[in-house]
Amino acid sequence: MWNRIPADIHDQIIELALDQSELSPWELAVRFTDEQRYFVSEATVYRLLKAHDLITSPAYVVIKAADRFHTQTTRPNEMCQTDFTYFKIIGWGWMYLSTVLDDFSRYIIAWKLCSTMRAEDVTDTLDLALVASGCASANVHHKPRLLSDNGPCYIAGELAEWLGDRRMKHVRGAPASNA
Repeated sequence: MWNRIPADIHDQIIELALDQSELSPWELAVRFTDEQRYFVSEATVYRLLKAHDLITSPAYVVIKAADRFHTQTTRPNEMCQTDFTYFKIIGWGWMYLSTVLDDFSRYIIAWKLCSTMRAEDVTDTLDLALVASGCASANVHHKPRLLSDNGPCYIAGELAEWLGDRRMKHVRGAPASNA
């Protein structure tokens, strides 16, 4: 078939999985692509591992998510969410997309493509969001709360100071797991 992985690549993936048994299928796919310069998807790695009985049960306790966020929003500009999405451009390196989303409308208020994931990148994107939403120029008593995970740029003192200067509160949720 045209889309089959050659046998030698198949064997290299299995060998990598056996050598690096602590890695998830996603991590194996990324490592293999980086090291061998041959793209394989997470799904392909998962299917290969499953076919060789190399998929184990997760070593963690699954926690059921709540049906609703404990502090739901009732209007636009009440709370905004921010996070980074990162991707690798082969032959160039990592790029990071910083986004700010209005929690109530689910509308992306602002985004910025960055070469790092520093607190400064977060504050730059938040500045764009405050201008785009009108909260930077309007005389409002309550600025939007900020919801983020606990990534290094979100727990940085620089961000806390920036939020304090703008009288914005910060709410942190748990980061998603790649398991």
